[in-house]
Amino acid sequence: MHLKFTKMHGLGNDFVVFDAIRQQVALDAAAIRRLADRHRGIGCDQVLLVEPARLPGTDFHYRIFNADGSEVEQCGNGARCFARFVRDQGLSDKDAIPVGTAAGAIQIFVEADGQVRVDMGIPVLEPARIPFRAAKQALVYRLSVDGQAVSIGAVSMGNPHAVLLVEDADNAPVERLGPRLETHPHFPRRVNVGFMQVLSPEHIRLRVFERGVGETLACGTGACDAVVTGRLRGLLAARVQVSLPGGDLVIQWDGNGTPVLMTGPAQRVFEGEIEL
Repeated sequence: MHLKFTKMHGLGNDFVVFDAIRQQVALDAAAIRRLADRHRGIGCDQVLLVEPARLPGTDFHYRIFNADGSEVEQCGNGARCFARFVRDQGLSDKDAIPVGTAAGAIQIFVEADGQVRVDMGIPVLEPARIPFRAAKQALVYRLSVDGQAVSIGAVSMGNPHAVLLVEDADNAPVERLGPRLETHPHFPRRVNVGFMQVLSPEHIRLRVFERGVGETLACGTGACDAVVTGRLRGLLAARVQVSLPGGDLVIQWDGNGTPVLMTGPAQRVFEGEIEL
């Protein structure tokens, strides 16, 4: 199977993108892992598929696979690359692109300056829908990790996130707590883990340990979830600059019942073909 692909990234969170509309793409978990391998494959955090629309009112369907081969519901940096890809490939000439995902429909907007804005939808806070095992909804949940008490916020923007407040993002225990929280029994579908340092109400730093990948240079849904938890705790303003290791995103959230808007870049790296 010869497949054409495009390598892309959003703030260093990198993707291998396949047009599954004009070519037949059949990838199992082993093929995904081979593609994502940075030594024996192309190398990426996630593999993205651009497919024909499935949901009413959408133009495309968007599938996301982590480097370990597992399929996930949503990826904010990937959504921006998705919009850039369908425009570059001539699949769409729209500035506003409705896209279906496993988590539902989203709207992606290509701005005049080349930045991409994504309407990520209304954040999910109810524990059962995240999913997160808790007796009731709360601003802060306390979990035990190897006998240590850890306080988190729990929220979903289509995929589950746990957000921890830290004093210094550089020295946050990402490598130690990330994998332990990812597979914590309170998260039945595993979880992405964000480590957030609040610099001011309008500016945070964030590192994210993604399920099935490890720490990435950026995470769009993680940035959204961090701002939501910070807003709910009274720490952040409605518009926040989120500084990740790979660069900055701008997140806008006006509060309960309103959608989260994410704005940032998406870049094409190269195109190629691979035989599987």
